Amino acid sequence: MKILTTLKDFNNYRSKLNSKSIGFVPTMGALHPGHMSLINQSINDNMKSIVSIYVNPTQFDQVSDLNNYPNHLNEDIKQLKENGVDAVFIPKYSEIYADNYTFQVQENNLSNLYCGAHREGHFNGVLTVVMKLLNIVSPTQVYLGEKDYQQLTLIRKMVDAFFMKPQVIGCPIIREIDGLAMSSRNLRLDKQQRKLAPQLYKTIQKDISKEQIHQQLSTLGFKVDYIETMDNRLLVAAFLGDIRLIDNVPYHFKQQATQ
Repeated sequence: MKILTTLKDFNNYRSKLNSKSIGFVPTMGALHPGHMSLINQSINDNMKSIVSIYVNPTQFDQVSDLNNYPNHLNEDIKQLKENGVDAVFIPKYSEIYADNYTFQVQENNLSNLYCGAHREGHFNGVLTVVMKLLNIVSPTQVYLGEKDYQQLTLIRKMVDAFFMKPQVIGCPIIREIDGLAMSSRNLRLDKQQRKLAPQLYKTIQKDISKEQIHQQLSTLGFKVDYIETMDNRLLVAAFLGDIRLIDNVPYHFKQQATQ
């Protein structure tokens, strides 16, 4: 597996690839089985698979969240080697943002809702770094998880809007045995929070209204950020302490008619 840390080295590597299909999985590291499911899908679908590891500072609205983001780089590289990844790209801020983030990608509708409503600039950072990485890697297909459903939708729309070539592949949410959606942030939950966290998924699966879900989660001890429907999916974000969890499920609730 090639480990590439500069644009020059990556561009040299990329220029020598004659593969008909190149899969790409952008990550921020702290890899877990959810990431590996995307990577395995890429390996199954493509002749070459590339993974990036870059903790993107421009998408964090709180410096503390950025500073506390887990760093398991050596373990991540080991996992990628063992799973047959062809190359890992680990860029530096000075090259990704050589313009010091002067130029940004901004979407003016969906990005202001849900996860974007109280996280100023979050999706600007996400879309900007993804566009940069897609332009650098130039993959045939890029693989993203459905857990970040709003993010997945925005990236699909961005790729379409700018006539970009990669096909965006959404992959199913991978869950712990108790139902908690896998996330690097789960590592920051303390024992009590980790025990409570699966109730988020269990509650949003119930055939009850959004208002009832909000009430039940609040009673359990979650601080609900939002519960909304989008594309026939129920999207939820809620805090345990200062750890923000997100999840989504198909939503088919129908209000009973009153007699």
